[in-house]
Amino acid sequence: MPQSVPSLPRRLARLLRTSLFTQVACALVLGIVFGKLWPGVATDLQPLGDGFTRLIKTIISPLVFCVVVVGIAKAGDLKAFGRIGLKALIWFEVASTLALIIGLLAANVVQPGSGMNVDPSTLDASAVDAKTGGGSLPSTTEFALNALPTSFIGAFAENSLLQVLILACLVGAALLHLGHTKVPQVLPAIEQAQEIIFAIVGFVMRLAPIAVFGAMAVLIGQYGLGVIETYAKLIILCYVAAALFIALLAVALRIVTGLSLWKFLRYIREEMLLALGTASTEAVMPRVMQKLRKAGARDDAVGLVLPTGYSFNLDGASLYLSIGTLFIAQAVGVDLSLGQQITVILVLMLTSKGMAGIPGSAFLALSATATSLGAIPAGAVALLLGVDRIMDSMRVVTNLLGNCVAVLAVSRWEGALDTAQAKKMLNREIEFVPDADEPEATVGVTKPEAPASTTAPVDGIPAQPAQQPAKEPAPEVG
Repeated sequence: MPQSVPSLPRRLARLLRTSLFTQVACALVLGIVFGKLWPGVATDLQPLGDGFTRLIKTIISPLVFCVVVVGIAKAGDLKAFGRIGLKALIWFEVASTLALIIGLLAANVVQPGSGMNVDPSTLDASAVDAKTGGGSLPSTTEFALNALPTSFIGAFAENSLLQVLILACLVGAALLHLGHTKVPQVLPAIEQAQEIIFAIVGFVMRLAPIAVFGAMAVLIGQYGLGVIETYAKLIILCYVAAALFIALLAVALRIVTGLSLWKFLRYIREEMLLALGTASTEAVMPRVMQKLRKAGARDDAVGLVLPTGYSFNLDGASLYLSIGTLFIAQAVGVDLSLGQQITVILVLMLTSKGMAGIPGSAFLALSATATSLGAIPAGAVALLLGVDRIMDSMRVVTNLLGNCVAVLAVSRWEGALDTAQAKKMLNREIEFVPDADEPEATVGVTKPEAPASTTAPVDGIPAQPAQQPAKEPAPEVG
């Protein structure tokens, strides 16, 4: 007899039970509805999103460390790792500068702030100080010095990705220098720690729908939907400019790697929706690293390019900053000359690199830009307080896609991308299975050892000398 087809309610229930994308999408809609109907209660749900983000942040530093160390050791070539880093920085600078230019061109054409005729003296500049906590962006020198760790443990405790990256590079280089004979247990131990971290990621990701529900409820409860009507022109312009930039990313990815960005977007749809809901790219970094590795990008490329991009390749933030600067100028009636707009690009090229991890960093960068121009009152930055949170979705999507494209493009540029594997994964010929769910990740199972007669390098590190088999079997112990 033919098998009976499950009814529609059963199929929907199964989809809701097994699909993270469906769970997060439902949580997103429920959060918007809840925030609209009960705004007073919704604002109390902030701990749901914050708690999830905290759990993810505890995983990021050790995960980046393990992936980078293992990547260097397996690649067996520190010079190649240096080339990957240099090519990544070149890609980041070109991409972020392109984003700034697109933002300025869009703002000049559409003029989102024209006709507002805002009097800067009526704005509350202290609200910006409250948003930023009175902080400031680091100078270029401070940014470079802050990237250097002062303590091995402190880098992990402070969750400083750049410091962790430097430590990981040093440890990976030391493993290559010492070889497998002197430290035979270190690399396997780091690989096992990586498997444990991926298992923790799997546990934490089960809480993602709850985090998205809480974050969206808080957003709608605090700001409502009216702010969208007030700033409709600015919001639409930012999202259209982001869509144009993403289209350019798709062209660049196709030219460099032959891969489709739209298929890749489908491949990471769960992570993208989660990043949208929580307004945080950090919340999805561990899963995105897994998916990029499964899609054929080599460990060392993923481990270096993606975390570095979180500090150097903020494409969405660059778009927003350039459009926001001109919006403020137009709103207060200041006409910026071509020379001043070029100054905006140069200033934002520097200030945008030190934004990661600083509260209210967008406002700090805008204030620094306004101060450097001398023509825009710094207090006018307060005009964007009401719309900044709405822009998070645009910034998150653009930043995340920009960094993922950078990983794939730089990997291809360096010959560290398995294009055939990537196409199979993006075409759904291979199903993505998280590392923690694979059979070999089972705790307590020991893999069989390789034959002792081989003298080939293991994981990029020189193997121990081959040993002759014993003539007689050794007696059993115990």
